[in-house]
Amino acid sequence: MKKAILIAVAALAVAMAACTSKKSAVPELTQAQQLEERLDSLQQKGYMSGHQDDPFYGVGWAYEDGKSDVLLSVGDYPAVMGFELGGIEMGDEKNLDSVPFTKIHDELLAHVKRGGIVTVSWHPRNPITTVEGGGRAGQAYPAGSTWDVTDSTVVKSVLPDGANAEKFQLWMKRVSDFMETLKNDEGQPVPIIFRPWHENNGSWFWWGQNLCSDEEFKGLWNLLQDYMNERGFSNLLWSYSPNLDGHWTTERFMQRYPGDDRVSLLGIDAYQGGSEEDFVNGLTADFDFLTKFAKDHDKLIALTECGLKNLPDPTWYSRVLKPIMDKYPICYFLLWRNTEDQFFGPVPNTPCGDDFKKLYESENVLFLKDIQ
Repeated sequence: MKKAILIAVAALAVAMAACTSKKSAVPELTQAQQLEERLDSLQQKGYMSGHQDDPFYGVGWAYEDGKSDVLLSVGDYPAVMGFELGGIEMGDEKNLDSVPFTKIHDELLAHVKRGGIVTVSWHPRNPITTVEGGGRAGQAYPAGSTWDVTDSTVVKSVLPDGANAEKFQLWMKRVSDFMETLKNDEGQPVPIIFRPWHENNGSWFWWGQNLCSDEEFKGLWNLLQDYMNERGFSNLLWSYSPNLDGHWTTERFMQRYPGDDRVSLLGIDAYQGGSEEDFVNGLTADFDFLTKFAKDHDKLIALTECGLKNLPDPTWYSRVLKPIMDKYPICYFLLWRNTEDQFFGPVPNTPCGDDFKKLYESENVLFLKDIQ
């Protein structure tokens, strides 16, 4: 009997060891994969609200701790906050929108700590024409800025063996050095939606449609992604976000698409710059296409930038934007930033701020408290 028991115990121990071995053999999800699962899960409840530079400044204020135009309008922070790294490649103390990188560091981590989601973009200066103290956003194609499209060889120049390849290696190092500082209280890297080289189907950035070939663009994407991977960043969820188009076909979209193995989230940057009808028709057509493409390629989708400058129609959020978003399985929308002279997000105690409350009161639009 004892011998039989010993044999049974030994067999059980072997089985438990095998089970433990199998468990340990299953790799843990990276921070990026965890974020992807979280986005997919939250998308079942609705789509998240977002705002660029939300905690830094708004209409009539700047750099007041804990302040936010979204918070002042609806009593809650947006679920998603957007941050910009343009200028970090030059070793600047402030980004291209004059936000100190120390502030970006602190507010990004504060939003993650409170349970929010963050997305980061990078608009590096033109590596061919850039000069110290180059132009800022809002100027008409200032020399040396990310909007300087006077030379169509910029992308080619930063690729391996290009004239600016070494310079761009330094620029990528400065980006990654800053990214490495974005860690939580336990010293772990925080998950980030990283959205470089966006609006590439336009030609207002030096990596745009008419400034480089399809292969050169893919080479630029791969160059940055491979560099960040080699530095060990497993917390970056990569977003590929062209501009509003309205006429996508699979053939055209695939021309610059980096590949399923290089993209987790598909975005659209969509502003109403012309008529309401053109905006609605264009965004609807893009989401029709992107929804099917994302389903076929197992990707998430989002409205990665959007807005109507200065909201001449104060009902735009609820009357124009929301009905479109309600029809599609998007993860989030990101309204562009509010400044003293232009705004895309809600302004407290104004008609557009009151209209934004209708989004807050909708069950399918998620704010920070809804995702904590």
